Amino acid sequence: MFFSSKHLLSLIFAPVVTIPVEFMVRYLKHYFFSLLVVMIICYLSFFTPPKTELDDVPNIDKLVHTVMYGGLCCVIWLEYLLSHKTLCRKRLVIGNLILPIFMSGVIELLQAYCTTGRSGDWWDFAANSLGVLLAWYVGYWWLPRLIWRHRT
Repeated sequence: MFFSSKHLLSLIFAPVVTIPVEFMVRYLKHYFFSLLVVMIICYLSFFTPPKTELDDVPNIDKLVHTVMYGGLCCVIWLEYLLSHKTLCRKRLVIGNLILPIFMSGVIELLQAYCTTGRSGDWWDFAANSLGVLLAWYVGYWWLPRLIWRHRT
């Protein structure tokens, strides 16, 4: 008896995840770069950075956090706008506001309680949230006009 790859994947992951394979494939297809940026942020959040001259600049890490999460949310906005014709506010609030802030909080807690080389910081969490909110402003007010203006 032969199984298709979709059927085999659903048999393997069915006990663990109840999300349909088609749903996961669609998100991988439409949000590939967003997921890539999430993986990069996770990696950067848990590795020990080398010492540089920028370590002497006050609050440079807060700027980096704001740019990382703002960049992530801008990528999410771009991929959303390129694959949709209208804005679904509920999806956008969940996927581009709540989830990135939640991910940021979880990473900060994991840094504080599960690592020895990194420390969780509430100000890092605030900088991450600021980046998400700035990207929300840019994504909601500017990006749709720029992207949808060039659609035919």
